[in-house]
Amino acid sequence: MQKGMHIDTERCVRAVRSKDARFDGWFFTAVLTTGIYCRPSCPVVPPKPENMVFHPSAAACQQAGFRACKRCRPDTSPGSPEWNQRADAVARAMRLIADGIVDREGVPGLAARLGYSTRQVERQLLAELGAGPLALARAQRAQTARLLIETTALPMTEIAFAAGFSSVRTFNDTVREVFALAPGDLRARAPKRTPGPAGTTGTPASTGTPAALSLRLPFRAPLTPDNLFGHLAATAVPGVEEWRDGAYRRTLRLPHGHGFVALAPRPDHIACRLTLTDPRDLTVAISRCRRLLDLDADPVAVDDRLRTDPVLAPLVDKAPGRRVPRTVDEAEFAVRAVLGQQVSTAAARTHAARLVTAYGEPVDDPDPEGGLTHLFPSPEALADLDPETLALPRARRATFTTLVRALVDGGLRLGVESDWPEARAKLLALPGFGPWTADVIAMRALGDPDAFLPTDLGIRRAARELDLPSTPAALTAHAAAWRPWRAYAVQYLWATDSHPINVLPA
Repeated sequence: MQKGMHIDTERCVRAVRSKDARFDGWFFTAVLTTGIYCRPSCPVVPPKPENMVFHPSAAACQQAGFRACKRCRPDTSPGSPEWNQRADAVARAMRLIADGIVDREGVPGLAARLGYSTRQVERQLLAELGAGPLALARAQRAQTARLLIETTALPMTEIAFAAGFSSVRTFNDTVREVFALAPGDLRARAPKRTPGPAGTTGTPASTGTPAALSLRLPFRAPLTPDNLFGHLAATAVPGVEEWRDGAYRRTLRLPHGHGFVALAPRPDHIACRLTLTDPRDLTVAISRCRRLLDLDADPVAVDDRLRTDPVLAPLVDKAPGRRVPRTVDEAEFAVRAVLGQQVSTAAARTHAARLVTAYGEPVDDPDPEGGLTHLFPSPEALADLDPETLALPRARRATFTTLVRALVDGGLRLGVESDWPEARAKLLALPGFGPWTADVIAMRALGDPDAFLPTDLGIRRAARELDLPSTPAALTAHAAAWRPWRAYAVQYLWATDSHPINVLPA
């Protein structure tokens, strides 16, 4: 699988005929005779090849006049792995669009984040995806609208604005055009919701109680959840994160308010339960949860490359589909990375918990039995912190305050739009930032799939046990064969240890 796969007609036809779900999200099949578009794994009888046209995005299909298939629901496919493995302008633009930037700041805001003109951004997206930023954002709004229509009892007017539409009329027209059904008909066709107490799925926002939405987050198989959820649970900051009843729970800082999420692994999806103070944040919350769990990865491509190394092959075969545990807030992770320098996991959690108690924003956990009490402090909330109050060595206090200052004044911007090499260089220019800190932020906060940690204690221990080169320079040279997936190799190497980060909590 590679960039521009939709232009390889023969390969696309083979994928459609085999109904291979691994290709879902890589391209979409538009059927000329029916006027619908499908995901490659659509269960219906494949059309004749001469009746198939392939597009790189759902937005391109919609722009060409095709409507979504009611059987395979292509709008619910996993996202393309392209946007999480590339750092060029198009990939960064797609990450920003998924994070709702066009709805909040328009195309000029998108272009400003990327450092290009609006014309340049539109031209690049149109060339690669067959649709401009407005059409791509419109397709995302349609997907969000469908989700709200089918899983909540919110009035259609509230759904329209929550999904990002500027008017109810535009909402109605878009839903009819994309799904060939009126919003009311979409709701009527959806599985019946089970009534529940206030706060459960379907509670209208007008009651004053935030609605909890139960969703299924798809992924490409295989997926080994052990290190993914094990890492999040073992490093959870009290008050902000917890493992409870088989799910990882945490608070979310969102553009229009805050939220709570519970994520639990299932054989064929991730169960996601979201509680939002403002439904307009739904698209952003889903996007950030998918990034947190690396759900748009292409595990087959990753594992195939790593298996070419005879040392890694047995590790991959034992537990294929490991993901990189990431974050919902890049600035938060950077702060936590500094707090975790040269200390144990338990000590890092203690430092972060003190920071949360002193500077975090208090919130009320919607689960009466839950232990979520705060949002992690924003850089602005930490800007006036007295470094003498931090139980850290003097040098690390200076690193902490310098990082916070850079985040607040804009000298350092960490986000989905970050240029990975540029951000890494800026991190390394800060006092107290060595390669390990910069690379762990690149790997887990920025999402660079090729970030590598040759100086990490766990990696060096694994290298010795596996008879890999043990010095950082020699190990880096050996790992060149793992590119561009060295961040995933890190997960397989870490998993050779018995540390709690590698174990799915009970």
